[in-house]
Amino acid sequence: MSNIQEIKSYTLEEVTALYNRPLLDLVYEAAGVHRENHTANEMQMCTLLSIKTGGCTEDCGYCSQSLSNDAGLEKEVLLKTADVLEQARKAKESGSTRFCMGAAWPKVLDGRAFDRVCDMVQGVSDMGMEACVTLGMLTEPQAVKLKAAGLTAYNHNLDTSREFYDKVVTTRNYDDRLDTLKNVAKAGINACCGGILGLGESDEDRVSLLYTLANLNPQPESVPINMLVPVEGTPMAKNKMLDIFEWIRCIAVARILIPKAMVRLSAGRLTISKEAQAMAFMAGANAIFTGEKLLTTPNPEKDADYELLGELGIKPRAPFKDEEQEEAA
Repeated sequence: MSNIQEIKSYTLEEVTALYNRPLLDLVYEAAGVHRENHTANEMQMCTLLSIKTGGCTEDCGYCSQSLSNDAGLEKEVLLKTADVLEQARKAKESGSTRFCMGAAWPKVLDGRAFDRVCDMVQGVSDMGMEACVTLGMLTEPQAVKLKAAGLTAYNHNLDTSREFYDKVVTTRNYDDRLDTLKNVAKAGINACCGGILGLGESDEDRVSLLYTLANLNPQPESVPINMLVPVEGTPMAKNKMLDIFEWIRCIAVARILIPKAMVRLSAGRLTISKEAQAMAFMAGANAIFTGEKLLTTPNPEKDADYELLGELGIKPRAPFKDEEQEEAA
């Protein structure tokens, strides 16, 4: 997908009105927007691997990898390139077309570790898979280097609204997140940017997050909608699970506001019924992470995913499909 887009800007009042519409009307409209912009009954299959686990100096209240939280997670060093590429090969054989690599870093530091990540990106790209990384905050020269290695997308979630952000993390601010997204865009890399629901935020915070995502320029190529997975030892371990219809509401609003994006069901899917997931697909979700783990949290096994997609008549999406369509045009 090109980073040059003609997008509509939205007011907070417009997003609020959309969010507050009756849910079934919202899902109906989102389903139409989805089919206008994407192939019906098609799902992007992605795999996420933690390439460097734990020891992060950020104090995110939901995260088991933060040094500030006592989640009992052992710190691990950066994986070897060969081991990561072996996991990528297995993911490809299992049907994934995008391979995502996450390192528990607050920001990217130039040096041998970053060079190794660039080698991983190059290797995944050479396999014919889309490559995505999430490495924390990023400078423009670092983004350019990742682009040269073949990076397809950079994941950098906003997590929640600007107004609620300091209730989630205090070691960085919202503008730090937005600056990294600007650096990613300048390098010509697609942004994978969404949020986490169930952090204790209000309806107004969810509206504000969706408003911010919709007004990013360029809009994100991928929008992950995560549901909090409470982890013992973190400040949010006792958070009440968000009502599932609010999850679907956010998916539908994201689809309508960001019509070209892949709307991705991410963390928290293990506890969501197949009927609710099917409704989320109807509301415009067209990408999932498959595999038994998302960084450090559990995820449905691939057999369960393929069984569900088979029941619904949904087929896997080919890699680099947007680029192929642009070339054909």
